[in-house]
Amino acid sequence: MHDHRKLGRELGLFDTDPLIGAGLPYWLPDGAVVRHTLEEYIRDAERRAGYRHVCSPVLGKRELYEISGHWAHYRDDMFPPMDLGGEQVVLRPSLCPHHAVIYRSRAHSYRELPLRMAELGGMYRSELSGVLGGLTRVRAIQLNDAHIFCTLDQVADEAAAALELIRSAYAAMGIRPARYRLSLAGEGGKYVAAPENWKRAAALLTEVLDRSGLEYEAVEGEAAFYGPKIDVQVADGAGRESTLSTVQVDFHQPERFDLHYTGPDGAKHRPVMVHRSIIGSVERAVAHLIEVHGGAFPAWLAPTQLVVLPISDAELPQADRFAQQCLQRGLRAEVSAPDRGSLGARIREARLVPYQVVIGAKEAEADLVSVRLRDGQRLDAQPADEFLAGLGDLRP
Repeated sequence: MHDHRKLGRELGLFDTDPLIGAGLPYWLPDGAVVRHTLEEYIRDAERRAGYRHVCSPVLGKRELYEISGHWAHYRDDMFPPMDLGGEQVVLRPSLCPHHAVIYRSRAHSYRELPLRMAELGGMYRSELSGVLGGLTRVRAIQLNDAHIFCTLDQVADEAAAALELIRSAYAAMGIRPARYRLSLAGEGGKYVAAPENWKRAAALLTEVLDRSGLEYEAVEGEAAFYGPKIDVQVADGAGRESTLSTVQVDFHQPERFDLHYTGPDGAKHRPVMVHRSIIGSVERAVAHLIEVHGGAFPAWLAPTQLVVLPISDAELPQADRFAQQCLQRGLRAEVSAPDRGSLGARIREARLVPYQVVIGAKEAEADLVSVRLRDGQRLDAQPADEFLAGLGDLRP
């Protein structure tokens, strides 16, 4: 595996600047393509799974986090409050309090449940300078987050469905989990005091893991302050683990925000919140993708999916027309012209591009393309339209 901090800069994916600040990387054009493509993939996967997307602000009144419990249990990881118009507002450290408020803004019937609310939203953590590194530990985070408001009887099925979404996403990204961890409460005062809720939540997640057939390890002291969780761990080349995806069961915040739905008996009932993140933070997901693939991303994620290589200037018009055909089909294509060097040099320069299309005099005359794959395999010359039809849109 590669070091994403070094390779990400060499490939022009992201960088940092002391004037912007530590733990605040910026994305260069190719890196932004990977990020946006990953975001589009997960939004589409969530829509297909019955999620509805919302947008919420990155600021909230301090009172919001006092109600949620973040201020009491997570304050050290939050940025200091800002005085604004006689009130104190805070950069949010998580999205769940906003989603709880959105849920309670409308009345809900049991017929609406499970209600799956998703957002790719920004959040901020006051990480110490010593732990910051590349994209894996940052202070401004774009999180693939969702909260499922459901009945107690629906919790296990929703958590299991979230694990299946994680499995599908990992297959599409070409990555593997290092292990699954059942993260439980440990000693100390960072957890909310509700022993019966903790016991119920842990039992539900244990049932989900046992039913899934996944091997897992139960670890004390790694739970969120409001409840236990399933953590999907990934590892870098040095074997250092980090959490990429999570599934959590929360009885605490529905009580704190007084959430309810109307049951079939006409009475008010308390929903359960299932927190789940399929690809975790976009920053950490891209860092892991860089390290696993060494910049040779799966074709659907590659910043440039197809490069057109005219052998000489005489084939440039044909190369430009073919590249435009690719762009019209939604492919990310570019032309590497002869003024950038010999054909061999340009092929080496495009070594991470999934498809390298060579156009010489013979191909230009007959509207053919000769295709090289980045593993060195060469395909027979074929009509350009035929090649594009076979290629499709490269979606996972």
